[in-house]
Amino acid sequence: MKELVEYIVKGLVDHPEEVTVTETRRGGEVALQLHVAADDMGRVIGKGGKVANALRALLRAMAAKENVRVTLDID
Repeated sequence: MKELVEYIVKGLVDHPEEVTVTETRRGGEVALQLHVAADDMGRVIGKGGKVANALRALLRAMAAKENVRVTLDID
């Protein structure tokens, strides 16, 4: 899941070298922390949060296949 988020976000931002994703697994839960450059926050969140919600929907679909819960936090 971490690799998917990295791949998608690096395609969206102007500074892909500053994209980092940290994955923490606890039992049946996966927590992802996404860090991007301050200039790229708007691109990752999108108007009204549409891009961020689309990323979360993709992650939920992947998580359903693996029988885990996933959260994505954007810093």
